[in-house]
Amino acid sequence: MSMELRGAQNRTAILQAEHAATGAARYVTYILTTYGTNGIMPNLTQNLPDFRTAGVPLGEAYFWLLGRNDFSKLPEQPSFGLTDETSKLNLNTATLEQLQLLPDMTAQFAAAIIDWRDTDSEPTENGAEDETYARLTPPRRTKNAPFETVEELRLVYGATLQLLYGEDTNLNGILDLNENDGDKSPPSDNSDGRLNSGILEYVTVYTRQPSTRADGSARVNISTPQGRQQLRQVLTDRLGEDRSGELMSNLGGGNIPSVLQFYVISRMTADEFAAIHTDIAASTNTQEGLVNVNTASEAVLACLPGIGVEHAPALVAFRAANPSILNSMAWVAGVLEQEGIAQAGRFLTDQAYQFTADIAAVGASGRGFNRTRFVFDTSEGTPKVLLRRDLTSIGWPLGSAVRAEIQFAKENQR
Repeated sequence: MSMELRGAQNRTAILQAEHAATGAARYVTYILTTYGTNGIMPNLTQNLPDFRTAGVPLGEAYFWLLGRNDFSKLPEQPSFGLTDETSKLNLNTATLEQLQLLPDMTAQFAAAIIDWRDTDSEPTENGAEDETYARLTPPRRTKNAPFETVEELRLVYGATLQLLYGEDTNLNGILDLNENDGDKSPPSDNSDGRLNSGILEYVTVYTRQPSTRADGSARVNISTPQGRQQLRQVLTDRLGEDRSGELMSNLGGGNIPSVLQFYVISRMTADEFAAIHTDIAASTNTQEGLVNVNTASEAVLACLPGIGVEHAPALVAFRAANPSILNSMAWVAGVLEQEGIAQAGRFLTDQAYQFTADIAAVGASGRGFNRTRFVFDTSEGTPKVLLRRDLTSIGWPLGSAVRAEIQFAKENQR
């Protein structure tokens, strides 16, 4: 009877954890609905004191929103919050050259990714089409269509666990003990005190920036002279007629290929740009694959033309030292030269519409465990879930410190 009671308690705790994860997803939906404005999400942990991300009680259960932080004090300490999907490279739009620059990427696997998503049957140099997949056991064919999930990479020829996961086998962005002990326990690692993440950490398939503004009207296309009259009206409404005339005269009549170049050519101030940047775009269509320069990691920024490994560290360092100016991408003009802006501008954005909530939860007394990853899309206004994936089976994601806290709390309840 005692064992049956304990078993029932454990099953109840598991159910509590599962429901806590679902409740946390509803909480995230509320946050995105309430505070997300046309692609601009405030720094939740700094600007919203009521926003809680770690050890949040929900009945007898608790949940954590496992995030990412480039500037974490220690690699074994978890960070908390939502993850901006726009901080990653989109598998469906990235070029072969960009993919090849991802950490530990091989030329063969990058080419195989291109062949998996393209619509033809001609193999890219070093790539793989049907004849290659036909030799596998069991044989299969290339998809020749866009990626639908990041996990689809496991089907691409040449994929290995080491390549996809690196040392981070539980995909938590934390250097766990078994990921820093050499060959003593899986995975194999170099025990250098740093977490070498796999390709899955840096890629996405969800990024898309809508062609409309918050009120549903179309954004002004600044890339062609035809949109200049609408642009003048926007500038007049936001900045006044006199200032609008000055800025329009600075633009001239040439083509402007990116929003960042528009900012530079117009010679407007950063505050003026922040007032109008969500009203404009360099296209009339929904833009897929833009990278958010305000949140992207150094590894992702290094993949972009005009930035590369030469300038990515400077961008990340400047961003870290000036968090108060990240309300647009105007600050980039103070770091990159004109040539870099001309090359990088068409790949960059300062807005985010897709977010990942990596939710870990435990039931009463620290028993039971659930981890579920949700991807939310706010590009159409009301957030909707694009992906819900159960990650419970890949293990505890919160490191030894949080585990010790839970154990301490459990012992004090006895």
